[in-house]
Amino acid sequence: MAVVAMLTPQQVKAAIQDDCELALLDVREERAFSDPGHLLFAVPAPLSRLELLIAALVPRMAARIILVDGDSTLIDRAAAVLARCGYTDVSALAGGTGAWAAMGFEVFTGTNVPSKAFGEVVEVETGTPHLSAAEVAKLQTEGADLVVLDSRPLSEFLDMSIPGGLDCPGVELVHRARQAAQNPQTLVVVNCAGRTRSIIGAQSLINAKLPNPAMALENGKMG
Repeated sequence: MAVVAMLTPQQVKAAIQDDCELALLDVREERAFSDPGHLLFAVPAPLSRLELLIAALVPRMAARIILVDGDSTLIDRAAAVLARCGYTDVSALAGGTGAWAAMGFEVFTGTNVPSKAFGEVVEVETGTPHLSAAEVAKLQTEGADLVVLDSRPLSEFLDMSIPGGLDCPGVELVHRARQAAQNPQTLVVVNCAGRTRSIIGAQSLINAKLPNPAMALENGKMG
Protein backbone atom coordinates (compact mmCIF):
# COMPACT_ATOMS: atom_id res chain seq x y z
CA MET A 1 0.00 0.00 0.00
CA ALA A 2 1.21 3.48 -0.81
CA VAL A 3 1.66 5.83 2.12
CA VAL A 4 0.17 9.29 1.58
CA ALA A 5 -0.02 12.40 3.72
CA MET A 6 -3.41 12.77 5.38
CA LEU A 7 -4.63 16.36 5.36
CA THR A 8 -7.12 18.01 7.68
CA PRO A 9 -10.26 19.57 6.22
CA GLN A 10 -8.70 22.98 6.89
CA GLN A 11 -5.58 22.05 4.94
CA VAL A 12 -7.63 20.79 2.00
CA LYS A 13 -9.73 23.95 2.03
CA ALA A 14 -6.54 26.02 1.96
CA ALA A 15 -5.23 23.96 -0.97
CA ILE A 16 -8.43 24.54 -2.93
CA GLN A 17 -8.12 28.28 -2.37
CA ASP A 18 -4.39 28.75 -3.00
CA ASP A 19 -4.71 29.05 -6.81
CA CYS A 20 -2.03 26.43 -7.41
CA GLU A 21 -2.55 23.39 -9.63
CA LEU A 22 -4.74 20.80 -7.90
CA ALA A 23 -6.58 17.65 -8.91
CA LEU A 24 -9.24 16.91 -6.28
CA LEU A 25 -10.37 13.35 -6.99
CA ASP A 26 -13.27 11.61 -5.26
CA VAL A 27 -12.64 7.88 -5.58
CA ARG A 28 -16.11 6.66 -4.58
CA GLU A 29 -18.50 5.20 -7.12
CA GLU A 30 -20.61 7.79 -8.90
CA ARG A 31 -23.80 7.12 -6.90
CA ALA A 32 -21.96 7.69 -3.63
CA PHE A 33 -20.28 10.76 -5.09
CA SER A 34 -23.62 12.28 -6.03
CA ASP A 35 -25.48 11.39 -2.83
CA PRO A 36 -24.81 11.87 0.12
CA GLY A 37 -22.53 14.53 -1.33
CA HIS A 38 -19.06 15.71 -2.27
CA LEU A 39 -16.72 18.70 -2.15
CA LEU A 40 -17.65 21.42 -4.64
CA PHE A 41 -14.63 21.10 -6.92
CA ALA A 42 -14.10 17.34 -6.55
CA VAL A 43 -14.15 15.27 -9.74
CA PRO A 44 -15.52 11.71 -9.69
CA ALA A 45 -12.74 9.18 -10.29
CA PRO A 46 -14.16 5.85 -9.06
CA LEU A 47 -11.59 3.45 -7.66
CA SER A 48 -13.01 0.66 -9.84
CA ARG A 49 -11.98 2.60 -12.98
CA LEU A 50 -9.25 4.86 -11.62
CA GLU A 51 -6.44 3.23 -13.57
CA LEU A 52 -8.39 3.73 -16.80
CA LEU A 53 -9.44 7.32 -16.07
CA ILE A 54 -6.42 8.90 -14.45
CA ALA A 55 -4.33 9.70 -17.53
CA ALA A 56 -7.17 11.74 -19.04
CA LEU A 57 -8.06 13.42 -15.75
CA VAL A 58 -4.48 14.24 -14.69
CA PRO A 59 -2.08 14.15 -17.65
CA ARG A 60 0.87 15.54 -15.71
CA MET A 61 2.25 12.97 -13.30
CA ALA A 62 3.84 15.57 -11.02
CA ALA A 63 0.54 17.40 -10.51
CA ARG A 64 -0.70 17.80 -6.97
CA ILE A 65 -3.49 15.32 -6.25
CA ILE A 66 -5.73 15.17 -3.19
CA LEU A 67 -7.87 12.05 -2.84
CA VAL A 68 -11.28 12.11 -1.19
CA ASP A 69 -13.84 9.48 -0.27
CA GLY A 70 -16.56 9.19 2.33
CA ASP A 71 -14.49 8.12 5.33
CA SER A 72 -10.91 7.38 4.12
CA THR A 73 -11.52 3.64 3.68
CA LEU A 74 -10.67 3.72 -0.04
CA ILE A 75 -7.65 5.98 0.15
CA ASP A 76 -4.87 3.37 0.55
CA ARG A 77 -6.03 1.38 -2.49
CA ALA A 78 -6.52 4.50 -4.61
CA ALA A 79 -3.09 5.83 -3.64
CA ALA A 80 -1.53 2.47 -4.57
CA VAL A 81 -3.11 2.69 -8.04
CA LEU A 82 -1.72 6.18 -8.55
CA ALA A 83 1.72 5.12 -7.33
CA ARG A 84 1.78 2.29 -9.86
CA CYS A 85 0.81 4.80 -12.55
CA GLY A 86 3.74 7.05 -11.63
CA TYR A 87 2.04 9.91 -9.80
CA THR A 88 4.33 11.48 -7.24
CA ASP A 89 2.40 14.16 -5.33
CA VAL A 90 -0.57 12.41 -3.76
CA SER A 91 -2.25 13.20 -0.45
CA ALA A 92 -5.75 12.67 0.94
CA LEU A 93 -8.48 14.24 3.04
CA ALA A 94 -8.37 12.56 6.45
CA GLY A 95 -11.82 11.27 7.36
CA GLY A 96 -13.23 12.03 3.92
CA THR A 97 -16.36 14.04 3.31
CA GLY A 98 -17.64 12.98 6.72
CA ALA A 99 -14.83 14.91 8.40
CA TRP A 100 -15.31 17.80 5.98
CA ALA A 101 -19.01 18.09 6.85
CA ALA A 102 -18.28 17.68 10.57
CA MET A 103 -16.14 20.81 10.39
CA GLY A 104 -19.14 22.72 9.06
CA PHE A 105 -17.88 22.83 5.48
CA GLU A 106 -20.53 22.40 2.80
CA VAL A 107 -21.02 19.29 0.70
CA PHE A 108 -22.97 19.24 -2.55
CA THR A 109 -25.25 16.60 -4.04
CA GLY A 110 -25.58 15.84 -7.73
CA THR A 111 -22.95 16.09 -10.45
CA ASN A 112 -21.29 18.91 -12.41
CA VAL A 113 -22.22 21.32 -9.62
CA PRO A 114 -19.82 24.18 -10.53
CA SER A 115 -21.02 24.32 -14.14
CA LYS A 116 -24.67 24.08 -13.10
CA ALA A 117 -24.18 26.91 -10.63
CA PHE A 118 -22.54 28.95 -13.40
CA GLY A 119 -25.58 28.40 -15.61
CA GLU A 120 -27.89 29.65 -12.87
CA VAL A 121 -25.74 32.77 -12.41
CA VAL A 122 -25.84 33.44 -16.15
CA GLU A 123 -29.63 33.13 -16.26
CA VAL A 124 -30.12 35.45 -13.27
CA GLU A 125 -27.57 38.05 -14.37
CA THR A 126 -28.57 38.19 -18.04
CA GLY A 127 -32.26 37.33 -17.86
CA THR A 128 -31.95 34.52 -20.40
CA PRO A 129 -35.48 33.95 -21.80
CA HIS A 130 -36.96 30.47 -21.59
CA LEU A 131 -40.01 28.45 -22.57
CA SER A 132 -41.53 25.52 -20.72
CA ALA A 133 -41.81 22.09 -22.30
CA ALA A 134 -45.58 22.56 -22.59
CA GLU A 135 -45.12 25.88 -24.40
CA VAL A 136 -42.64 24.40 -26.88
CA ALA A 137 -44.85 21.37 -27.52
CA LYS A 138 -47.83 23.68 -28.13
CA LEU A 139 -45.86 25.75 -30.63
CA GLN A 140 -44.77 22.59 -32.45
CA THR A 141 -48.35 21.31 -32.56
CA GLU A 142 -49.54 24.63 -33.95
CA GLY A 143 -46.91 24.53 -36.68
CA ALA A 144 -45.08 27.62 -35.44
CA ASP A 145 -41.89 28.70 -37.17
CA LEU A 146 -39.30 27.34 -34.76
CA VAL A 147 -36.28 25.07 -34.65
CA VAL A 148 -35.12 23.09 -31.63
CA LEU A 149 -31.34 22.81 -31.33
CA ASP A 150 -30.08 20.16 -28.91
CA SER A 151 -26.80 21.41 -27.46
CA ARG A 152 -25.58 18.01 -26.25
CA PRO A 153 -22.94 15.81 -27.93
CA LEU A 154 -24.21 13.35 -30.52
CA SER A 155 -23.90 10.37 -28.17
CA GLU A 156 -26.34 11.97 -25.71
CA PHE A 157 -28.64 13.09 -28.51
CA LEU A 158 -28.88 9.56 -29.91
CA ASP A 159 -29.67 8.17 -26.48
CA MET A 160 -32.83 10.29 -26.21
CA SER A 161 -33.99 13.53 -27.79
CA ILE A 162 -36.97 15.81 -28.28
CA PRO A 163 -39.08 15.07 -31.39
CA GLY A 164 -37.99 17.36 -34.19
CA GLY A 165 -34.82 18.43 -32.43
CA LEU A 166 -31.53 18.81 -34.29
CA ASP A 167 -28.24 17.88 -32.68
CA CYS A 168 -25.95 20.90 -32.45
CA PRO A 169 -23.30 20.55 -29.72
CA GLY A 170 -22.88 23.72 -27.70
CA VAL A 171 -19.43 24.50 -29.05
CA GLU A 172 -20.95 24.66 -32.56
CA LEU A 173 -24.18 26.51 -31.74
CA VAL A 174 -23.11 29.99 -32.76
CA HIS A 175 -21.56 28.65 -35.96
CA ARG A 176 -24.47 26.38 -36.98
CA ALA A 177 -27.57 28.23 -35.78
CA ARG A 178 -27.83 30.42 -38.89
CA GLN A 179 -27.81 27.31 -41.07
CA ALA A 180 -30.59 25.71 -39.05
CA ALA A 181 -32.69 28.88 -38.87
CA GLN A 182 -32.05 30.87 -42.05
CA ASN A 183 -35.18 32.98 -41.65
CA PRO A 184 -34.37 35.61 -39.00
CA GLN A 185 -37.97 35.34 -37.75
CA THR A 186 -37.58 31.65 -36.88
CA LEU A 187 -37.62 31.02 -33.14
CA VAL A 188 -34.56 29.08 -31.94
CA VAL A 189 -35.11 26.94 -28.85
CA VAL A 190 -32.01 25.45 -27.25
CA ASN A 191 -32.33 22.33 -25.13
CA CYS A 192 -30.02 19.98 -23.23
CA ALA A 193 -30.59 17.15 -20.76
CA GLY A 194 -31.38 19.40 -17.81
CA ARG A 195 -31.11 23.17 -18.02
CA THR A 196 -27.51 24.37 -17.82
CA ARG A 197 -26.46 23.88 -21.43
CA SER A 198 -29.86 25.19 -22.56
CA ILE A 199 -29.21 28.44 -20.70
CA ILE A 200 -25.59 28.78 -21.83
CA GLY A 201 -26.50 27.90 -25.42
CA ALA A 202 -29.38 30.33 -25.71
CA GLN A 203 -27.41 33.12 -24.07
CA SER A 204 -24.46 32.43 -26.38
CA LEU A 205 -26.71 32.98 -29.39
CA ILE A 206 -28.08 36.17 -27.88
CA ASN A 207 -24.59 37.45 -27.09
CA ALA A 208 -23.46 36.58 -30.63
CA LYS A 209 -26.24 38.83 -32.01
CA LEU A 210 -28.11 36.04 -33.77
CA PRO A 211 -30.96 37.87 -35.57
CA ASN A 212 -33.43 35.18 -34.51
CA PRO A 213 -35.19 35.16 -31.17
CA ALA A 214 -33.44 32.55 -29.01
CA MET A 215 -34.80 30.90 -25.89
CA ALA A 216 -33.77 28.13 -23.52
CA LEU A 217 -36.00 25.10 -22.94
CA GLU A 218 -36.78 25.20 -19.24
CA ASN A 219 -35.40 22.06 -17.54
CA GLY A 220 -34.29 20.68 -20.90
CA LYS A 221 -35.10 17.17 -22.04
CA MET A 222 -36.10 16.16 -18.52
CA GLY A 223 -38.67 18.95 -18.44
